[in-house]
Amino acid sequence: MGEAGSISLFIAFAAGFLSFVSPCVLPLLPSYVSFVTGLSLEQLTSGEDTARVKRTVLVNSLLFILGFSTIFVVLGASATLAGKILVTYQKPLARVAGVVIILCGLYVMGALKPRWLMADKRVHLEHKPRGYVGSVLVGMAFAAGWTPCVGPILGAILLMASTAGGVAHGMLLLSAYSLGLGAPFFVTSLALNTFLARFSAFSRHMRAISVASGVFLIAVGVLIFVDAFTIFATFLTQHGIGWTIDL
Repeated sequence: MGEAGSISLFIAFAAGFLSFVSPCVLPLLPSYVSFVTGLSLEQLTSGEDTARVKRTVLVNSLLFILGFSTIFVVLGASATLAGKILVTYQKPLARVAGVVIILCGLYVMGALKPRWLMADKRVHLEHKPRGYVGSVLVGMAFAAGWTPCVGPILGAILLMASTAGGVAHGMLLLSAYSLGLGAPFFVTSLALNTFLARFSAFSRHMRAISVASGVFLIAVGVLIFVDAFTIFATFLTQHGIGWTIDL
């Protein structure tokens, strides 16, 4: 994998983290953890029977992450396969992808508000399916659903995957995205008391996070549109940013 490929993994990971801190995910984190584990918020934060509670949170959180990661990686493979089918139109496809990613950035910033994208299209589950398999299924439902904040960021990474060099690289892109979303979810779920104590102060910066996320997507879209990804990748690699995985 070349320098551009390694930087695209870095960008996909960063996009996953931005999805985690988005207004559609971060404020609802306690509800997600409670639903996935089957424990009430009081049980999660009371400190009683700590070993049992932590074990329940640990296992169910990992299975939840496995569920949404599986869907994301499959989507990445599908997007890349579609891109390979349209390989004759690779350059026009990359330009279209760049424009769409820029539009996604403007949406995340709040500059664009199309009604069809504002509608909440998440998969709503009234009751969690029982057992560990249920946690995986909830993760898959989370990934298959649509939220106004996560959708544009995920869509941008899928568009990047569609212009990737191969199916394996597309799957790696979405694996990096899943890691960026799943790792902070896992850490925060294990330290829910700390999260709840500090969230009120952090929530004041939600608007700034949305703007930063939008600028990030716009910058990626511009780089893809003008075919300057390799130049940018070389610059960052020279400064020690990014990583390389040889396939």
